[in-house]
Amino acid sequence: MSSYTINPMETYAEVEKYILDIPRFTQKNSMENTRCFLACLGNPDWKVKTIHVAGTNGKGSVCAYLRSILQEAGFSTGMFVSPHLVCMCERFIINGKLVSEEDFVWAFNSVALKLANMPQRLKDLEYHPTFFEYLFFMGIELFARYKVEYMILETGLGGRLDATNAIDSKEVCVITSIGYDHTEYLGETLPEIAAEKAGIFRKNVPAVFLDKKKEVTQILQKYAHDMGALTFLVSFNAIKEINSSNKTIDFSFQSNYYGYIRFSVPTIAFYQIENAALAVAAIEQLDDRKYITLRHLSNGISKMRWEGRMEEIMPSVYLDGAHNTDGISAFLQTVRQDGCIGRRHLLFSMVKDKQYQAVMDMIAESGLFDMISVVALHDKRALPAHVMADYFRQYTGLQIQKYDRLDDALQEITDKRGEADRVYIVGSLYLAGEVKALLRRTSHD
Repeated sequence: MSSYTINPMETYAEVEKYILDIPRFTQKNSMENTRCFLACLGNPDWKVKTIHVAGTNGKGSVCAYLRSILQEAGFSTGMFVSPHLVCMCERFIINGKLVSEEDFVWAFNSVALKLANMPQRLKDLEYHPTFFEYLFFMGIELFARYKVEYMILETGLGGRLDATNAIDSKEVCVITSIGYDHTEYLGETLPEIAAEKAGIFRKNVPAVFLDKKKEVTQILQKYAHDMGALTFLVSFNAIKEINSSNKTIDFSFQSNYYGYIRFSVPTIAFYQIENAALAVAAIEQLDDRKYITLRHLSNGISKMRWEGRMEEIMPSVYLDGAHNTDGISAFLQTVRQDGCIGRRHLLFSMVKDKQYQAVMDMIAESGLFDMISVVALHDKRALPAHVMADYFRQYTGLQIQKYDRLDDALQEITDKRGEADRVYIVGSLYLAGEVKALLRRTSHD
């Protein structure tokens, strides 16, 4: 397919279909070609302040905390994140709001126009952006259109070769918790994965990351030193006085610039403590920190909302997108401390190219759930429901319920729960997306 003859499109449905079809006729582009096309968009990193976030778990939450704090301080922001749960518009958040379908279509056509006028070298290569690249370029066009002051970019996969890493001028780089995910692309060991994430570092640019796993910290420090980046570690020793309720978690954080700060996060998810602390540590490295007060920080943290991350979607029903061993470990830590005095029911699903056996082992061995139900996703990568059910039956003494339809599973589980019971839905961001889509459909019926 010629990459520079895309006809203008008028509807969100047309654009969505085209973007979803992109993987069929393109392949991974070199960073050189990505940068070349980025220049066609006007090299936006010259005009906007960029915060770049990579990692295995927590990237979206850290981006959301950063956005919330900056917005509270009066800065305009554009946030590019992935994946989306229901609608592709979720990938672009400008000043705290999803872009409209009209803006989405405009951005697609704007990129298509630039493709029609790209340099001859790219035309000769029949260059076409990949699925992720096209969305990234659409974000660049949207942020330029709305003249945002800060661009917050979440990597899609890895860091070194990620399309977002075509941006060279950055204010700060952040690495969130690193664990085993996408090992077929990033490496089999944590140091190998960390090295790929560290590819976002730049000379003389602050690099903020957790001092959580020794082998990861050592690699990140080495790559930062080799790159000439300035390192700022967030230690768990700086997080103190953690108190949780059934709706919020309060904690104190000892920061380098602001000193001792008390925060309240509106969630029961303990993993959000480290994500909030990372965001605060990143804010400290900005030249604009002098305009960001303690009140901006505390209000920004307390007002942040992020769908699908231990989200209470109905009373005592929690939806979490954890989908790898580190994510499930953090999820189980929260469940252990939830104060539930009734029964816990788990609704689970996963894709087959993840470490599903290791994840199910962790869940089975936790002994936290009184009931487990499984349902297959509507995705070609879905793990069959009977495989999940058989595996859980083998390693738990529980009665495992298998459902063919998500709506039936959710309806029956929520109808049967007692007043003191809790329901948790976990295993995949695709599952989180299907649950959110189902809830939106039923709310409109």
